[in-house]
Amino acid sequence: MTPTDLPGHALITGASSGIGAAIAREYARRGKPLVLVARRLERLQALAAELSPRVPCVVIAADLADPATPERLFAETRERGLFVDTLVNNAGFGTPGRYLSADWKTHADFLQVLMTSVAQLTHLYLPGMEAAKHGRILNVASLAGLVPASAGHTLYGATKLWLIRFSETLDQECRDRGVFVTAVCPGMTYTEFHDVNGMREKVNKLPKGLWLGSEQVAKLAVDAVEAGKPRIVTGKANRVIAALSKYLPDSLARALIGSRSKDFRDAD
Repeated sequence: MTPTDLPGHALITGASSGIGAAIAREYARRGKPLVLVARRLERLQALAAELSPRVPCVVIAADLADPATPERLFAETRERGLFVDTLVNNAGFGTPGRYLSADWKTHADFLQVLMTSVAQLTHLYLPGMEAAKHGRILNVASLAGLVPASAGHTLYGATKLWLIRFSETLDQECRDRGVFVTAVCPGMTYTEFHDVNGMREKVNKLPKGLWLGSEQVAKLAVDAVEAGKPRIVTGKANRVIAALSKYLPDSLARALIGSRSKDFRDAD
């Protein structure tokens, strides 16, 4: 069978919680078959049980910190006869504190999950999309990639900036072949992300107007990639912050972000 003969699945990494789970629910609402990928099998199975009355769901437990995972994941979907025409690179985590407050293994895992696995999964699944002349790649970046650097979480903003540029460049290469690539840049989002990295107490002090629900972010993200928008910043307040970061003099923008970074970044 050729790719165009197969039903297109959306493969979502980091689907066990947060924005990833919300994107899965959004695609299920639109009738899209799903391949749910994350480390926590029980969470994936619970999500699949919730969504399977609407759409077919395949669950694959995988750790993208393992460099062998992208090839194994691609091989498993191919062996199961699944055509992935939508790839959502969402998996990620945060490493709070100064750069030297974490060991190199932690940083290496971070780079593998947020950069290398994204590039490799895209390289593996993109040829099938181009052959079918239809595909969508949604990369979950962050507002952190669009604002000036601040102390703490040293690699996070850098990797998200890379992901935005990677997405925009790839979109220009692929859109005339029927494949749209979008970087979604959320700001503060109600998920367990800040519980896991120990920042919940700090970020809860931020103004409520800066926050969006994961369901809102998911709908905006899926709408954007289906419409062929290379980048979307979710939420009016976040769009203002991104615009100010772009148009203010660099020294002033850095000073403003630096003066408030203690509210959302742990630099100790």
